[in-house]
Amino acid sequence: MAKKLKITQTRSIIDRPKTQKRTIEALGLGRPNYFTVKNDTPQIRGMINKVSHLVTVEEIEE
Repeated sequence: MAKKLKITQTRSIIDRPKTQKRTIEALGLGRPNYFTVKNDTPQIRGMINKVSHLVTVEEIEE
């Protein structure tokens, strides 16, 4: 069973550095309260670490 992550954007990206804006877009988010479900991979975990102050993460068992 592969783990999945539900990533919810909790804060706006206004007045954030360009790299954080691009990371949020790469995760498939863009506005507060939007969420996406991604596979739990080291690449996704690294992206979440870069914008951890803007998102919340829940682990989902599929």
